[in-house]
Amino acid sequence: MLSTAKPVAFVATTDAARARAFYESVLGLRVVDDSAFALVLASAGTTIRVQKVETVRAAPYTALGWEVADVAAAVRALGARGVVFERYPGMEQDALAIWRAPSGASVAWFRDPDGNLLSLSSA
Repeated sequence: MLSTAKPVAFVATTDAARARAFYESVLGLRVVDDSAFALVLASAGTTIRVQKVETVRAAPYTALGWEVADVAAAVRALGARGVVFERYPGMEQDALAIWRAPSGASVAWFRDPDGNLLSLSSA
């Protein structure tokens, strides 16, 4: 039933101005709306709603991710904008903090200002 429906992704923030600066200026997403309830962003045809809440309980797993053509290039570009990539004990990550999955996929993780875990990946 939903296989042809357009998905909407959700994360949350306690500081809308800080979240907007990060998602718009650092990640380069287009702001569609900034209401009392959410910051609405566009990313390659997908709507991302950054909900404005009093408390964020960031999940310990990836909340939102992007599939990119070249993870290393994206990591370098975001790193130049101040994004710090996560390193995990016990996971073999390269100098850019990129992990290569057994399938051959490349993944790098980073956090937004509220601690939401975000990722970049490529097959």
